[in-house]
Amino acid sequence: MLLPNFLSFRGGFLAATGLLLALGAQAAPRTPTNDAEVLEKLPTRAGDSTARELSRLRAALVQAPTDEAAATQLAWRYFDLAMAQGDPRYIGYADAVVSRFPATNSAALLTLRGMLRQYRHDFAGALSDLDQALKQDPGYASAQAWRGAIFLVKADYAAAGQACDALQRLGRDVLAGGCLGLVQAYGGQLDAGYQTLQKSLGLAGFPEDKLWLQTRLGEVAAWRGQPAQAEAHYRAALALGRDDVYLLAAWTDFLLDAGRPAEVVQWLQAWEASDSLLLRLAEAGTALQLPDAARYRQTMADRFAAARARGDTTHRAEEARFELRLRQDAKRAVGLARDNYAVQREPRDARILLEAAIAAQDSASAQPARDWLRSSGFEDARLRRLGQASGTDTGATR
Repeated sequence: MLLPNFLSFRGGFLAATGLLLALGAQAAPRTPTNDAEVLEKLPTRAGDSTARELSRLRAALVQAPTDEAAATQLAWRYFDLAMAQGDPRYIGYADAVVSRFPATNSAALLTLRGMLRQYRHDFAGALSDLDQALKQDPGYASAQAWRGAIFLVKADYAAAGQACDALQRLGRDVLAGGCLGLVQAYGGQLDAGYQTLQKSLGLAGFPEDKLWLQTRLGEVAAWRGQPAQAEAHYRAALALGRDDVYLLAAWTDFLLDAGRPAEVVQWLQAWEASDSLLLRLAEAGTALQLPDAARYRQTMADRFAAARARGDTTHRAEEARFELRLRQDAKRAVGLARDNYAVQREPRDARILLEAAIAAQDSASAQPARDWLRSSGFEDARLRRLGQASGTDTGATR
């Protein structure tokens, strides 16, 4: 193991289940052509060591270009920055490092390559890399955690549960509990999932783990219809003082659902560079009729157009939300949401598909989400009401 935080949740479930939300269509991942190229001039503040750390890691790789350990550390740091800032350029930088070793047998680099492939929705390729990593090192828990995360995104809860069991056998109690908690929550056992995640939080040591667990506990509490409890979890995560786009997106979604757009503006006004957060800022600004709302909407439209021009389809759920809520184009929204749901099937993906289908009066497009509600038993009352409103009854709300 090369870095202590390789087995933190930012390197496992958060990244896989939240990365596509956190990284929008702002910029395509790009492969640098020269080792001397300046990749990014980071804004720094007193005590911020990020730029120095990146400089040190890049220099180490230049000095030893065939050193897989040095490459892994640099690529991981880029990936971590992508998660924190919502900037997909760092994905391109990480990809450039990992691609130097196409024939690698390193479990760490194979796992990183799988992480990068899942970002592009190449789930089959990602799982192949992760399986290879586990063949090289059956005890490499990060690869097993990522397998579980991808299966959750694909709504394959049986396979995700097997990954959870494997993590438990490896003695990774926090990872295993986080994995199992989500399998339970997504699979019709919200109360059990909440308790399992809460137990993992009690075992967590790394701040990244605590942030992730508090965030997901906030989501599960909201699904259980406990907004005060959800807010307490979100605020506990925010109090850790770490940049995390997934946390900010989940928190501001909670605020939007609660009819508190002014607070969304306060939290996100410095985050326009992140597409997923700009989308939520645009929703809040539009609700408040702020002078900047039209600019937010136009900026989002331009970024989505640029993504389409380069063939990037990883942002469909966000674009569907944009078309539905800010452009009131239900027909286009339901098409985007339907295409997105064919690839990834988390609760948020089902929600935008159901909302768009209702607005477009397109019951047939909502059928996959209704099927998931029925087969999974997912207990969120909002989604079950949407399922019923979209057409065929999904069964009694639990």
